[in-house]
Amino acid sequence: MLRADPAALADDELLDHCQRAAFGYFLENVNPDNGLVADTSRPNSPCSIAVVGFALSCYPIGVERGWIARDAAARLTLAALRFFQTSTQGSGHDVTGHKGFYYHFLDMRSGLRVWRCELSMVDTALLIAGMLVASAYFSGDSDDEAEIRHLAEALYRRVDWRWAQGSSPTLRQGWKPRSGFLHYGWEGYNEATILYVLSMASPDRPTSDDSYEAWTATYQWENIYGHDVLYGGPLFMHQFSHAWIDFSGIRDAFMREKNSDYFENSRRSTYLHRDYARHNPYGFDGYGENLWGLSAGDGPGGFRASVERRTHRFSGYAARGAPFGPDDGTIAPWSYPASLPFAPDICLAALRHLVDRYPEVLDNFRLPSGFNPTLANRRRFGRAGWVSEGHYGLDQGIAVMMIENHRSGLIWELMRSNPHIRRGLDKAGFTGGWLSRPVSGGRDVA
Repeated sequence: MLRADPAALADDELLDHCQRAAFGYFLENVNPDNGLVADTSRPNSPCSIAVVGFALSCYPIGVERGWIARDAAARLTLAALRFFQTSTQGSGHDVTGHKGFYYHFLDMRSGLRVWRCELSMVDTALLIAGMLVASAYFSGDSDDEAEIRHLAEALYRRVDWRWAQGSSPTLRQGWKPRSGFLHYGWEGYNEATILYVLSMASPDRPTSDDSYEAWTATYQWENIYGHDVLYGGPLFMHQFSHAWIDFSGIRDAFMREKNSDYFENSRRSTYLHRDYARHNPYGFDGYGENLWGLSAGDGPGGFRASVERRTHRFSGYAARGAPFGPDDGTIAPWSYPASLPFAPDICLAALRHLVDRYPEVLDNFRLPSGFNPTLANRRRFGRAGWVSEGHYGLDQGIAVMMIENHRSGLIWELMRSNPHIRRGLDKAGFTGGWLSRPVSGGRDVA
């Protein structure tokens, strides 16, 4: 239950409550001995390397907001960097990574691969992005902060991005010891922009110069509900890379041709999701002006049920998207803070509607992975419908970062000063905006 009345809070106070609640996830679910952070708050959850990347990015926010001491944040950061530096790399099974990449899920204590999961290229990129945030933020003269910068640089340089292309111009999505590269790569717009920027910028083992252009050649430009958009169904595709890179006003060749940029595209896609909920083609309960947002997240499970004489299949964890689906009536409430920089008016209105109409969905202002109001008052579900049990680190991390980018632009400012980010964007063909301004004193000159 909520400890404060959200209706009595000003917008900034409401965001502060939600941001601090989301930040608390990382302090509650970190192993301080090795810096690994659990994928979810559910018992016995393994570590997700992407969640560690989000945690490393969120610690500076926590310091700036007064939620964690700087030396404590530095210790957690160092624990993670030291672990990855000394972790076992190799082509066998009982390891943490290979070729500088890391397996998607790791045991929270040993740090070894679990679930026979894949060596993940994009999740490694999110982890490295968090390391670069830490390197930019911890700029002090202390031994700990100097070591953070040294390790972040060494771990980034260790990744063999060229190997991850296999025999293709685009990067592969994953690799396994027995079967090799997965049989699919990146096609269509998604969260991989940060992956390509980091891979092309590598001083030692970059991808080929045509890798980004080969990926953008698979893009799908659509006109949906009157919005011209580069399509990506789930909202997280329009949020994750943007958590680290400010794409407002900078354009690659694709966006120059469309007279747009990726920030504007995320804005349009956010409005598209609201318009989809207004249309509500499947007749799910609650959908409308202030209840929208489909993304990757938890779901009520694999079963079928009748809604208004129509049978629907309800899924577990899935990447839901609009308008082409899949959609089973499950909303991702964390989409609101995660899209806040793009469309603050409609995101704040949706967040207020959520806390006013469905207060039981929140756990002391911490947003769940998903909830489904269509299942309200049915057997096994409560008054609000199905609500995800536990919380997911990815959801909490993107909420913390994008609320901060909306409030202060801290992460964007830190990453604008990073030479690797600038070099990667340049090699991918981005020009204009803040890229045309010099860097002074370690941070971008506004």
